[in-house]
Amino acid sequence: MNSSPASPPAAQISTSGSGEPYLKFRLDPHTWAVLAMEYAQEVLVLSAQRITPMPNMPPAVLGLLNWRSRVLWVVDLAHMLQLQPLEANVQKYNLAIVRVGELPLALAVQQVEGVTRLAPDTIQSPIGTVTSGLIPFLQGCILQQQEILLALDAEAIVRSPSLNPITAARL
Repeated sequence: MNSSPASPPAAQISTSGSGEPYLKFRLDPHTWAVLAMEYAQEVLVLSAQRITPMPNMPPAVLGLLNWRSRVLWVVDLAHMLQLQPLEANVQKYNLAIVRVGELPLALAVQQVEGVTRLAPDTIQSPIGTVTSGLIPFLQGCILQQQEILLALDAEAIVRSPSLNPITAARL
């Protein structure tokens, strides 16, 4: 990701009751992101053996998961966003189960930090701050001291053309 030459003051993340709740997680070793809690259903840590690989799927699709008597697609979110994918030989996956409308999806991420609260006015335009390939999947960015926190758009992720083979039948 590129740094903006004229960075505004760092955003303040609140763990108290002010601001909107977001799930915070690490996508890859250098990238943190948040997702509005209105889309997050649950966070799981599961054995990699619980995910059944499926042939002929996009590279970011890890496979299927039977979760609470439902079958969910599991997607390596960093890989889908053209960031560093998860390691191929992991023993466990950190999953954020999200739901957009009636469509649930399990997003595999490197690490889940927890819930944080952000004031809506701290989310700024991502243009000029991140690579252009990320922009369609973002609500914006939050600039913090020495890092950029990506505010992801759950609807854009679930409806991504790269996931069309798994979502087309359910929309």
